[in-house]
Amino acid sequence: MPRFSHIIFDLDGTLTDNTAGIRNSLLYAMEHMQIQGYSEEILEKSIGPPLQWCFSNLLGLNERDTKLAVEYFREYFGEKGWRENDPYPGIYELLERLYFNGVKMFIATAKFEKYAQQIIEHFEFDKYVTQLKGADYGGKNATKTNLISQLLTTNQLTPSKEIVVVGDTIFDIEGGKENGLATIAVTYGFGKEEDLKNAEPDFLVDSVEELFEILV
Repeated sequence: MPRFSHIIFDLDGTLTDNTAGIRNSLLYAMEHMQIQGYSEEILEKSIGPPLQWCFSNLLGLNERDTKLAVEYFREYFGEKGWRENDPYPGIYELLERLYFNGVKMFIATAKFEKYAQQIIEHFEFDKYVTQLKGADYGGKNATKTNLISQLLTTNQLTPSKEIVVVGDTIFDIEGGKENGLATIAVTYGFGKEEDLKNAEPDFLVDSVEELFEILV
């Protein structure tokens, strides 16, 4: 019998590597906003968290400019960026095995829900996933805590350690903990290993193979 009855996966950095698509979308937005002098570290930190948080907290944009930067990001991402993406090796096999083992799977992502849905349909993850919950258009509902809470409520799930959140950033781990769930941090994604360790997840894994050993 599987250790966990329900799994809530993050998308970017956990199931797929969308580094190129997100990076190119960020560069497109920054170019059109005439933002210069940003560091490579800023770009790295902008992959994973909600877009609005990145533009306002990492680049210091005001509310109006943040909204405009998000629009530019989505202009590129909606046309090209979402396709600049690849599932991590072993993810298909993991999802398939979990599905046939009777584990219920969900996705909670800070990505705009419309694009996230396109991605999981493109890669045919949707045949394994019970429900996806992503950010709304304005980004006001993009925190992992809220997204996970909504999945639990919608599916009438009572928080327990039999439900686990799997993600590559501290936002995923914090979201799982704040909802009373077990957590698994993956270090092969966008988050820094030191930050993930400091978040004190229940499990820390370095590869899809290690994730397979815990979940299956």
